[in-house]
Amino acid sequence: MNKFLIALVATFLGVNALAQFRVEVSGAGLTQFPIAVAPFKGNDGMTQKLATIVLADLERSGQFRGVDNGGVPMDENIRPDLPVWRKLGADALLTGSISRTGEDRYEVRFRLWDSVRNQDLGGQSQVAPASELRRVAHRMSDWVYEKLTGEKGVFSTRIAYVTKSAAIFNLWVADSDGEGAQSALRSAEPIISPAWAPNGNQLAYVSFESRKPVVYVHEIDSGKRRLVANFKGSNSAPAWSPDGKTLALTLSRDGGSQLFLLDANSTGQEPKRLAASASIDTEPVFTPDGQVIYFVSDRGGSPQIYKIPVSGGNAERVTFNGSYNISPSLSPDGRWLAYVSRVAGAYKLHTQDLNSGQSQALTDTSADESPSFAPNGRMIIYATQQLGREALMTSTMDGRVKARLAGQSGDLREPAWGPLVAP
Repeated sequence: MNKFLIALVATFLGVNALAQFRVEVSGAGLTQFPIAVAPFKGNDGMTQKLATIVLADLERSGQFRGVDNGGVPMDENIRPDLPVWRKLGADALLTGSISRTGEDRYEVRFRLWDSVRNQDLGGQSQVAPASELRRVAHRMSDWVYEKLTGEKGVFSTRIAYVTKSAAIFNLWVADSDGEGAQSALRSAEPIISPAWAPNGNQLAYVSFESRKPVVYVHEIDSGKRRLVANFKGSNSAPAWSPDGKTLALTLSRDGGSQLFLLDANSTGQEPKRLAASASIDTEPVFTPDGQVIYFVSDRGGSPQIYKIPVSGGNAERVTFNGSYNISPSLSPDGRWLAYVSRVAGAYKLHTQDLNSGQSQALTDTSADESPSFAPNGRMIIYATQQLGREALMTSTMDGRVKARLAGQSGDLREPAWGPLVAP
């Protein structure tokens, strides 16, 4: 079996589980947009506090800084005294309301104000059941983020991660802030390497249910799954092509651990070997154009990140700083590589500008693993340890603003950030 896979599985065997976690933002960026989010009229007494969710989303992005909202509910119908809010330090103000429209149906309305230009920036309304109000708040955050930055927000996307509780492993799917976690798969055997399909409704992952690693594709909404790779030996490290038609994965069927390509929609098809090597090649990831695969190999004597054309050919080394670099993840624009580097015995999240080759460490922790980019490329989610406890974190690209997605106790591993999907 792949030695990197063995190490990962061994780590799982002695840890506890956690299914729910919350967000705590720490750190500060150099340039942040000051915004006030007033309590929504009609939101008193409800479990889901819309203004709190929206502000937490915006602050976690690193692009915004919350300004004291005064604690007074403000609906979207009354024009606020924007010069006063400007004097209070808020360049923008979000107001809104929530009202019941029927049995378990609520209408959420909001409006965004520019206090610098003294302008109404528009708003929206959405109707949803109580169980969907957090999702409504995340979509509201996306709207505000895009209105003020010109870029897509990612707060209504989902993440996947794995936990182990006693002898049970769980594959969880949660909102981008870690709330609302739902179990997609529960197993007495390890589950590793979840990877989102581009359609946002499928996860490929590795299961040990057959007493060896095999690859499944799992439909999130229906719960249906199908076995896609159960070849002789180890089947591991699935990665989707950008068009969702191909899976890259690591197989040991021919001896050693090598990279193969497999039709994601067929069963029983013969995989195509990507390259011939006497080394361990694993952890493939496609470039956004689908033409190149980045992967980890020990062909130089220690694990480093390489790239190779999907059509085949010679592999080219990408990482040169440090003697141990693993877990590649590529930004959606193809410019940045996130990876984990071992530095003086500590495993730290790094990014590398693929244009200049310059790299930097983003963290001061020592057990980082499994980085995954947000679909707008502005944040990275990863697993780490803080104060002796396992946790998921997000970091901005400059490393200045981090959010801990933490729970009461236990272990969270292998986060994967899902794609942008149509609402």
